[in-house]
This record gives sequence, C-alpha cells and structure tokens, in this order.
Amino acid sequence: MTLQQANIPPRRTQKKRRIWPWILLFFCFAAAAIGGALFASSSLLDKPIEHAIDDGLLTAKDKSTIMIMGVDERDDDVGRSDTLMVASIDPKKNQASLLSVPRDTRVKIKGHGFDKINAAYAYGKERLTQDTVENLLGVTVDHYIIINTKSFAKIIDALGGIDIDVPKRMYYEDPWDDDGGLIIDFRPGMQHMDGAKAITYVRYRDEEGDLGRIRRQQDFIKACLDKMVSPSIIPKLPTIIREVMDSIQTDLSFRQLLEFAGTLKESKQNGLKTDMVPGRPLYIDGISYWIPDLTQLRSTVADTLDITMSAKVRHRLEQDAREYENSIPANASEVPASDTSIGRSSESSKKHKTADSTAKKRSEQREDSTDEKKRSKSSASDSRSDRDTADSDTNSSRESTPAAPDRSVPSRSAAPSKTQ
Repeated sequence: MTLQQANIPPRRTQKKRRIWPWILLFFCFAAAAIGGALFASSSLLDKPIEHAIDDGLLTAKDKSTIMIMGVDERDDDVGRSDTLMVASIDPKKNQASLLSVPRDTRVKIKGHGFDKINAAYAYGKERLTQDTVENLLGVTVDHYIIINTKSFAKIIDALGGIDIDVPKRMYYEDPWDDDGGLIIDFRPGMQHMDGAKAITYVRYRDEEGDLGRIRRQQDFIKACLDKMVSPSIIPKLPTIIREVMDSIQTDLSFRQLLEFAGTLKESKQNGLKTDMVPGRPLYIDGISYWIPDLTQLRSTVADTLDITMSAKVRHRLEQDAREYENSIPANASEVPASDTSIGRSSESSKKHKTADSTAKKRSEQREDSTDEKKRSKSSASDSRSDRDTADSDTNSSRESTPAAPDRSVPSRSAAPSKTQ
C-alpha cells in the first residue's frame, strides 16, 4: 500500500434509505380506506341509470328490489316462470320482505294484451317479465335472479340439504313427465331434503292450488335461511355464493349477491316478512285467473318500501285500476269450488264461503216462501171447499124445510145451489 493510499480516509458507508416499505404501507392504508368506503355504502343501493326517469313508479332510495324467477325450461320450449317473487332488501337495517306473485295472475303484457304473468317470460324473457312486474306493482325493479330447476337442485345441495317440517301427506305421480317420470312422495313430519327432493316439494300442488304451493315455497325459503345462519354454513357462504353464481342467471355482481345473501341471513333474526298479491280467482272465457286488487297491492308495496305516494303515483294507480276493471269481460264468472287450480286466499275463501252461505240462505228463503205460498193456496182452497160444502148443506136443509114466503125478497130455495 502506497503512502498516498494510506492518507486517503476510508469511504463512509451511507445507510440506504428504504422508501418502498413506506410506499407499500401507504397504498395498503389507501386500499383499506377505499374498501371500507365501498362496503360502508351498500352496492345493492346502486340504481340502474334507466330507472332514473320519473314515470310514475315508486322508487326506494334506501332499499333494493330484486325479482326472483323460478323458470321451468324444457328442451322443446322456451319455458315459463313457474315461480315469481319480488324481494325488498334493506341492507342498512338488515331487513327483508318477500312478495309472491301467483303465476296465474292476470296482467297486461306489453305488445301481447292481457294474459297470465307466467307467459311474459315466454314472450320476452327476463326483460319483459321485469317490465310486466313493474307495471303490476307500480315499483321499479332494480335487479333479477333466474333459477331453473337444475340450478335450484345445485344450490340446495351446496347448502348440504334442507330440513323442513312437511305439513301433511303429499303424493303425486306423473309417468309422462319430461324427466322420465315424476313421483312426489312425502309423509308428514320433519324431513331432510336434497336438491332433487326439494324441487318436487316446492312444485307440489294439491287441492289448495297455486296459493297453497306459494305458502309452502315461502316456508321453504325460511327453512333455507335457518340453514344459512347455522354455524357450519356461515364460513362456507363465499364458496357457496360462487357456486350459486355459476348456476344462475343474474345481473347482480358477486359482491351484490354476497350482500343479498347476508341481508337475507340477518333478516331471519329480524323477522322475514312474507306476503302475496291480494286478489280473487275469476273465470274468463273458460280459463281461471288470479285477479289482483291493484289499490290494495300498491298501497302494501308503498308501506313496505316506506314511501309516501305522490300525486303522480296516485293518478297512475287510479288510471291503471280503472283500465284493469274495464278490461274484465262482462261474461266473467266466479270460479266454482270444484276448480282448485289456483286456490283461494283466506280472505277470498271467507268471501266465497260467505257468498255461498248467503246464496244458500236466499235459496232456502225462496223455498220457504214457495212452500208458504203453496200452503196458503192449499189452505185457501180447502177453506173455499169447506164453505162450498157448508153452503150446499145449508141449501139442502132449506129446500127440505120450506120457509115462509117473503114478498120483498125472493125465496133462497128458488135460487140455484152452488154445488149444482
């Protein structure tokens, strides 16, 4: 080593400043803040742009409306909506309500006139069905979920099956069913159902008609919610939702579907509200329909969504109700008790029984009145006959015992006898 090199002081090693961990930490905080802000404001409350137009429909700002369709699709047929429900979701309060629409509900379908609501899917798939439901309920529908029979079975199997209390004996056999024959066989009591059995249970229809089936479907949904809140299922929900998304057709994102399932799960603790479109059964041209009470229906929807009807909304309701009533033909008639295809709500059944009782009473009154008239006529006839006999006996007696002649009044013996 030279002297010059020895006089050079050693280079001080500068400590490198590692800035990248701070940058990474900053981005982590930013991402957490953005993610927290996103999840703090529910994505279910994001309304589609096309619904921003005020067209006289009710629109809830703090709730989301989701149309749920169970579609029966066949190989040679486009299919029809076999089950139709509208869920109202409040993600902030973790509350939900479910409104069932009978598939035989008579509605006005754009471009096709009045028909059963389950025909809307055959005419124009989910878009026309959603438009028809909006015009029926008078409310904007934000999203839709379509579940066919095969998807339904996958969802139930993903949940590990459902336990439900079967209310009564259920048996039905259809050897001509498209899937190689159908047998529905359930005994009353608690039953564990996999996807295949669950399909037959929710589709079973007996003397209670479609309305009885709707009540069973609502009970089945509550049983599904009971399964969703079980400790074994909660950790699996994200995986189950992914499987569900692959099995259904929807415009909901993964996050929205997860939020929808979570709100339904929490609403079970708060009390899931279930209802059905109010109305009455009616025969039109030999076909049975469910005739909705539009005034009561839309008032119920407004109460559920916590919305006060504006003057514009009330005006549209009056117009729609008037148009609907005018569309019912004059030859429409009450559905006979022997037709159980639709069924009867408790209120309509009560009215029907009251009407039958009233008609029976009127018939009995008419029969009593007729019998009374017959008895009166018979009594009058017998009275006349008795009077005739008495007059005849009197005349005979007077003829056998002549009276003293009266010069001012002709003798009664000279008058002819009534019996003669």
